[in-house]
Amino acid sequence: MKKIIISALFITSAIFAGAQNIYMTKTGKVSFYSRAKSPEKVEADNNEVSSVLNTQTGDMVFAILVKSFHFERALMEEHFNENYVESSKYPKSTFKGSITNISTVNFSKDGTYPVTVEGDLTLHGVTKKVSSKGSVTVKAGKISAYSKFEIKLKDFNVSIPSLVADKISEEIDITVDCKYELKS
Repeated sequence: MKKIIISALFITSAIFAGAQNIYMTKTGKVSFYSRAKSPEKVEADNNEVSSVLNTQTGDMVFAILVKSFHFERALMEEHFNENYVESSKYPKSTFKGSITNISTVNFSKDGTYPVTVEGDLTLHGVTKKVSSKGSVTVKAGKISAYSKFEIKLKDFNVSIPSLVADKISEEIDITVDCKYELKS
């Protein structure tokens, strides 16, 4: 499955105009955190996120293997995969969109630039339009992107059993942190 996602990203990057403007990562990080009333932390990290960024057009694509999210406790990870996101049935999550204000980012000058990203997020077999504020940082020719936003589980048909409803919030904080390299 991982090879299929990476192949899809390479095909997508080939569609983007101008190879000198294509940046990629296979080690991006996406984390989520549930702000529930319970003292138990419900959070996970995925450090195997693939993404392509076209610095000319602002187009962005992300592909995430859902089973690559890792929790502190193995039981949480098992419940996440089997009971909530059903990762066997819905093995990947994707985002296809763009930085709407790409013209305000000077990729030839070091700095941190505020951006807005809009596009289609697919999770648990459901695709929804999302918009998020974030930043693009250019430093010594390297590009990184950061964003933090919130999703509602019910928008993606992810159900929380009443037995654990006090431990898992209906709204989940998502953090995206990617460091891109020029595609060679």
